[in-house]
Amino acid sequence: MSQRPLIVLHNVTRSYQVGLHAVHALRGITMGIAAGDFVAIMGASGSGKSTLMNILGCLDLPDRGRYLLDDTDVRHLDEDELATVRNRKIGFVFQSFNLVPRTSALQNVELPLVYAGVRARERRARALAALDRVGLADRVHHVPNELSGGQQQRVAIARALVTEPAMVLADEPTGNLDTTSAQEILDVFTSLNAEGRTIVMITHEDEVAARARRIVRLRDGAILDDVRVAPPVLRIAGTGAPVTEAVA
Repeated sequence: MSQRPLIVLHNVTRSYQVGLHAVHALRGITMGIAAGDFVAIMGASGSGKSTLMNILGCLDLPDRGRYLLDDTDVRHLDEDELATVRNRKIGFVFQSFNLVPRTSALQNVELPLVYAGVRARERRARALAALDRVGLADRVHHVPNELSGGQQQRVAIARALVTEPAMVLADEPTGNLDTTSAQEILDVFTSLNAEGRTIVMITHEDEVAARARRIVRLRDGAILDDVRVAPPVLRIAGTGAPVTEAVA
């Protein structure tokens, strides 16, 4: 795994005013994430994990502190520049899939490229490649209601990958899936990370977090612990033979 810092948070704080009271969602978060890492961020409701996800995804900004994404200090960006960063550097995967109804899988995956101004022929080629990468080459013309939940989430992952983002940010990506589909989606993330993709996953489930290389736990807006975990065991397709991924 590369040791180049992709994400640097230094003393990041975020508070909200609720009526007469200030809610301190993040209290001085300092951490780094290297390119190629796979990090699970965990915490109970109210721990600050959703606020941290919004800041990592450039959907919100810290009150104080610094957030560097790929050497860019996001606090210095205006709204248009933040939108460009979200579209080009971050691939989002949400619990609810967020696909456009009555629009094919191919067209859903093409959408970020439409916003980026990519020409139609290149959009199609890149979207087809992304769908093939997640095992949906035979479902490109299906609309969401013709796909299972797991297949819809694969479309969402393909859409997240199509811009070749610096990181994939996944918010409870298995929350709406049955156990079998959830394991298949986690296999996709594990495989993508083995190829060098940076993945940051928000989850409250220990068995989901166990697929990551590193687990960061939050409590009351602060980091409770930050630990490396054993690398996941991958399977050679068609053999069932275990292969432990080497950690660089």
